[in-house]
Amino acid sequence: MAWYAYCIGEKQAFPELARHRKPIPLESVLGVGGNQVFLYPASDLAIVVSEHSPAEALNQKAGVDHARVIADCFKHSTVLPFRFGTVFQDDEGLRKSIRSNQRQFQGNLERLHGKTEMHLKIHVDACCTKELEKHLPLEGVGKEYLSNLRENATRQRERQTRARAVSFQMHRMFSPLDEEVSCRMTESGKMLLDIAHLIDRKCVERYQNKFSTTSAMMRECHMQLSGPWPPYHFVHRLTRGAHAPASAPVHAPVPAAVPMQPVSPQLEPTLAAV
Repeated sequence: MAWYAYCIGEKQAFPELARHRKPIPLESVLGVGGNQVFLYPASDLAIVVSEHSPAEALNQKAGVDHARVIADCFKHSTVLPFRFGTVFQDDEGLRKSIRSNQRQFQGNLERLHGKTEMHLKIHVDACCTKELEKHLPLEGVGKEYLSNLRENATRQRERQTRARAVSFQMHRMFSPLDEEVSCRMTESGKMLLDIAHLIDRKCVERYQNKFSTTSAMMRECHMQLSGPWPPYHFVHRLTRGAHAPASAPVHAPVPAAVPMQPVSPQLEPTLAAV
C-alpha cells in the first residue's frame, strides 16, 4: 500500500496513539482525494498520511487539501511539513525513511516546539517606475545612453536601500525569534517585501495588535498579514544543510517521489489583513 505523506508531528500530542502500534484514523480529517487521514506511529513521532493510488491526480485542489491537513494537525502539535506530492510506495519505505532521519526530525521538532510563522507582505512605493526606466535605449554608446544607465543604476541602489530600511524597521518593531525576507519589483513599479517571522504561539495576539498599529503608522506602505501558519520557511532552513530541498508547483501533476526531508510545499497562503 502506498502512503501519501503530509507532515511529521509529536506522538505525545496525539493521546490516541499511546495504545497503538499500527496506523489509526485521524477522526473527521480527510486528505488528498477525499481519503481518510491516518496517524502512523514511529517511535516518538507521528507521521500523518493517507492511502494513495497512482491514478489519483495531484492537482491544485490536492495542493489545497495537503495544506489544510497540515494546518489541522498544527492545531494539536508542532509539525514538520513534507513537500507537496511526497509518496512512500509501501510501509517499509516509510519506516526506512523515518528511521534514517529520526534524529534530525526530532531535533527540528524540539527547535520549533511552541512556535509559529506569521507572514507579512509589504508593498512599498519605489523611487521610480518602469515608465521612467523604459526610455533607456537598447543599444548605444552616446552620452544620453550612459547618463540613463547611471540614473537607472542609482535608482536601483535607492530601491535596495529602501527595501533594507523597511525590512530593518519590521525586524525592530516585531522582534521575531527568526525571519526570512525576500524582495522583488512588481509590474506596477512597487517593491514587494515578503517576510516570514517565527514567533512564540502564545504571542500571536500581541503580534496581530502590533501589526494593526504598524500598518496605521506606515501609511506609505500597503501591508497584509496572514497566519499563524506551520513554520514552512523555517523547516526548509533546518533541512537545507542535510538534504537538497525540492518543491513542486500545485498547478501541475506531480510524479510520485520519496524525498527524505519535510520542506515547504510552496503554497501561497490566502492573505487577510487583520
